[in-house]
Amino acid sequence: MENILGLLRIRVIRGVNLAGRDLGGSDPYVVLRIRPVKNNNNPEWNEELTLSITDLDVPIKLEVFDKDTFTKDDRLGDADIDIKPYIEILRMGLENLPNGCVVKRVQPNRTNCLADESHMVWNNGEITQGMHLRLRNMKCGEVEIQIKWINVPGSKGLQIDSSSS
Repeated sequence: MENILGLLRIRVIRGVNLAGRDLGGSDPYVVLRIRPVKNNNNPEWNEELTLSITDLDVPIKLEVFDKDTFTKDDRLGDADIDIKPYIEILRMGLENLPNGCVVKRVQPNRTNCLADESHMVWNNGEITQGMHLRLRNMKCGEVEIQIKWINVPGSKGLQIDSSSS
């Protein structure tokens, strides 16, 4: 527990325009153990998982596959979830902002997998970040996710900059 900085809750919301790998579409799932959605190139997962974070410099890899019954599952692409900009905002120790306040915007560039501008939003004492990730190594496809940090008692935690609050 002493190596854990905290937990990151990832909500995998949906896939958009995923490549068709089977007759009639794909049966896509995310390798983070999200259930497959049968015969759909625009699946709605709306599932959450929680990861323990021990190193903020290592991006989280999200992989999407097409579930096959009799052959090896087909790869539909991958993306890295870059949490560094999100962690920078958390470390600022922001408090008492109005609900819905956009704290930061992150633009897509060559070093991230963002397909569109990403927003970090303050709601009910928490900062969440929504992302549309463009899948690499495939001709098309995006996955929409949302991340949220969870502090864990007894963990290292994040160093908060108390001078900015």
